[in-house]
Amino acid sequence: MAKQESQATQKFIELEGIENGVVVLKDGGLRKILMVAGVNFDLKSEEEQGMITFGYQNFLNSLNFSVQIFIHSRKLNIEDYLARLEERGNQEINELLKNQISEYREFVRSFVSENAIMEKTFFVVVPFDPVQVSAVAEEVTKKLFGLFPGKKPSSEEAMKTQEEKLKLRAKNMSQLELRVDQVVSGLNLIGLQAAPLDNEQTIELFYNLYNPEEIEKKTLEIAKEE
Repeated sequence: MAKQESQATQKFIELEGIENGVVVLKDGGLRKILMVAGVNFDLKSEEEQGMITFGYQNFLNSLNFSVQIFIHSRKLNIEDYLARLEERGNQEINELLKNQISEYREFVRSFVSENAIMEKTFFVVVPFDPVQVSAVAEEVTKKLFGLFPGKKPSSEEAMKTQEEKLKLRAKNMSQLELRVDQVVSGLNLIGLQAAPLDNEQTIELFYNLYNPEEIEKKTLEIAKEE
C-alpha cells in the first residue's frame, strides 16, 4: 500500500533527478537553485535604498530569460541551541551562573513556544528549457513513419543516439551555467551574495519543501553556511 502511494505521489512531481546540483525535469528542462543572502532594506539610508532599487531594476532588465524568486519560511528550530545551553550549564561550577543559565534556557523555550519565530531563506531559480518538439508534431511523425516500417536500429545506432543525447545534455548544462554566472554577477553588483546549491543541499531543500511537518525537526544546513 505504501509503495503504491509513493508511486502515485511521484506522478505529481515534475522532477526526474538531480545532477551536479542541477534539477532535471521530466520534460528535459533544467533548473539551478541559488541561495541569496538578504539585506535589511529598512536600515539603509534613502539614498542607499534608491541605489539598490535602481540596481535591481537594471539587473532584471539585463536578463533575456525569466527567473523565479521564492522565500522559504519556517519556524525557527532552537533545539540545538537549548541543548548547548544545557550542556554549558552542566559544566558551570559557579552555582549562581548555573542557575542563571538554567533560567535563561527556560525563558527562551517558553518564549518560542508561545511566539512563533519565523526564519526566512531566499532563493533564485535559474531555468533553461531546451526547444521541445510539440506533442502533436511528435505523434504525427510517429504515425507517418509507422506507415513505412523499416529495420530496427542496430546496437551501434542506438549507442550513437545515446551519445548524441549526452552531448546535447552537456550543451544544455553549459548554457544553464552561463545563465547562472550572469545572475550571480548581477546580484553581486547590488550587494547580494548568491551561492549555487550542490546536490546534497538541493536534495535537502526539496525534502523540506515536500515534508513540511518535518522541517521544524531539522535545521536547514544550507542556511547555516551563510
